[in-house]
Amino acid sequence: MGLSRRTLIGSVAAGTALAAVSPRDLMPGGSASAAAASPPGDVVGKITVGYQGWFSCPGDGAPIGGWWHWSRDRFQPPSPANTTIVSWPDMREYTHGYTTAYPALGNGQPAQLFSSYDQQTVDTHFRWMRDHGCDTAALQRFNPFGDEGPTRDAMTVKVRDAAERHGRKFYVMYDVTGWTSMQSQIKEDWTNRMSAHTASPAYARQNGRPVVCIWGFGFNDDGRPFAPAPCLDVVQWFKARGCYVIGGVPTYWRQGINDSRPGFSEVYHAFNMISPWMVGRTGTLEGLDWFHTNVNTPDLADCAAHGIDYQPCVMPGDLSAGHRRHGDFYWRHLYNMIRLGSQGLYVSMFDEYNEGNQIAKTTETQATTPAGVGIRSLDEDGTFCSADYYLRITADGGRMLKGQLALTPVRPTPPVVGTPPPPGGNLAAGRPTSASSQNGAFTAGNAVDGDRFSYWESTNGVLPQWWQVDLGTAHPVSRLVLALPNGWEARTQTVSVQGSADGTTFTTLAAPTGVRFDPATGNTATVTVPTTTARYVRVTVTGNTGWPSAQLAQVEVYATTSTPPPTTDLARGRPTATSSHTQGYVGGHVVDGDAHSYWESVGGAFPQWVQVDLGTATSIGRLVLGLPPSAAWTTRTQTLAVQASTDGTTWRTIVAPAGRVFDPATGNQVGVTFATTTTRYVRIQVTGNTGWPAGQLSRLEVYAA
Repeated sequence: MGLSRRTLIGSVAAGTALAAVSPRDLMPGGSASAAAASPPGDVVGKITVGYQGWFSCPGDGAPIGGWWHWSRDRFQPPSPANTTIVSWPDMREYTHGYTTAYPALGNGQPAQLFSSYDQQTVDTHFRWMRDHGCDTAALQRFNPFGDEGPTRDAMTVKVRDAAERHGRKFYVMYDVTGWTSMQSQIKEDWTNRMSAHTASPAYARQNGRPVVCIWGFGFNDDGRPFAPAPCLDVVQWFKARGCYVIGGVPTYWRQGINDSRPGFSEVYHAFNMISPWMVGRTGTLEGLDWFHTNVNTPDLADCAAHGIDYQPCVMPGDLSAGHRRHGDFYWRHLYNMIRLGSQGLYVSMFDEYNEGNQIAKTTETQATTPAGVGIRSLDEDGTFCSADYYLRITADGGRMLKGQLALTPVRPTPPVVGTPPPPGGNLAAGRPTSASSQNGAFTAGNAVDGDRFSYWESTNGVLPQWWQVDLGTAHPVSRLVLALPNGWEARTQTVSVQGSADGTTFTTLAAPTGVRFDPATGNTATVTVPTTTARYVRVTVTGNTGWPSAQLAQVEVYATTSTPPPTTDLARGRPTATSSHTQGYVGGHVVDGDAHSYWESVGGAFPQWVQVDLGTATSIGRLVLGLPPSAAWTTRTQTLAVQASTDGTTWRTIVAPAGRVFDPATGNQVGVTFATTTTRYVRIQVTGNTGWPAGQLSRLEVYAA
């Protein structure tokens, strides 16, 4: 296969051009108004996700055979030395997994992958789309006249079936990469194979016409060497057959530079909708802002002038390169394209584990990732994120696109639903485990996988046996919850609990005692222990009235509630309020995690303030305040005081007014420490600014003592 969009990186870097853009231009308030060429349909006003559906495994029945798209050599199992992927899927909702040659997961379980050819996989993916507001799937279709053609044909049927079942729309998205006879064969394929699927009620339509996308015309690389004339012929052929045609085009299509060949303007303007590529173009928030100002805004104006709908590509970021910033990168891209006034959004991609820009469920921690191979899990930057996190962000982005959620630069989607672990949650979930023995496939990792029907069982007939979990760091452990599968008959296991700081020397936390597991009470039992700081927790079983072995389906470990660690920003994403703001420089910018967005009060009137609600009274002792770390923000001194309140009404000053110097040479940030104070609300009051006649802050971070 020739160079594809999955490997097309190396674009013009945005960083050098960013310096020419003023700080005010980066985050204008409000949403741009752009008249759509078309009314809402299945792509206009909708969230479309790119769907590869191209993973196959031996034994799944796919005609192509082998480990299609999991391995470079598809006839050998995927391993660290034979792979095409950089991310690992969360496998808990697939009924069938295929064992690879990767090392075992961090929790000891075998490293398995799914097959897209299993109908249950496609159904699962489309159920996720339904549950998270993904309106339409763009089914990728490469040259079907080669060896992958029969598998691609079958996948179209599977996708159609799942889309109909789950109330989603889909359309065919041709990728012309490496397709030398594209001009004639794409017409033949549509006429003889794909057009039949437009009879499905799930096939996407726009302006009453079936949607087709052609990705790759005009790209300046060897994989797509086509001249403008045959490309224009193909676009006009599809339009003549009543299709609404989307063009997946180069980033710089409008100018005909960089990744775009010159001379393709007539081809680009023949499309009904333009969808420029963005994967690999930037991995920073500053880069996204630069593209918004210098590329996307004039792109939209060009489309409006030619009566073309605009569907920019948005992306969660390459997980393998550390772009994601636990959701901030994706939300910034969604926010920028929605405030721009885009007619629809194309998410790249739903299931692209090869490039690390998938939104489908992904492994949360190293416990469910192959051990020692360097594949990043969603917690790679230290923030625990649930497997469905990027689907939930997509859902909020879709609501914002449709006006069901107010336009906001502050990501409303938390990394987890409810209380994240730790400190209040189950510390053992997904963590690495070990055991004195195991019986066949009933491994130690089954007790921390969240599935009550999988379980650990030791070798039969030999007791005592033990099971243990590595919590990753020391915690004040105070309680364990043990469980067996719900339907099992009652039994009593004699259990003791040990703890260790190093995994070698263990202290007894709970002496041996009979623990009753009864289906009438959910086959669950709680064991409390004196609060003990431990990293490793071991459960030892010396007797079992129901079976001659140790058995555990679930072990949960909880710590006493304690002050948040001093490295956690307590203000991130919390509600804010201000005395005033100007234009779009709202208070929420100080807690959005983006150093380049900022709050600015009205000018010429002091004092001014910005405050954050931490949600509950918390002991704090340190703040970090910042301005955008750009040389354009010249050195200035702001006179600041810090105030605290438990009710948001009565305030006390905890740091007296003082001049704080913000210098770009030192990152334009200052630290403020003070005696430990318990407060819910934190307010920064500004009474002077030598650089601008207003209060200005891009960061308000609050830390525990």
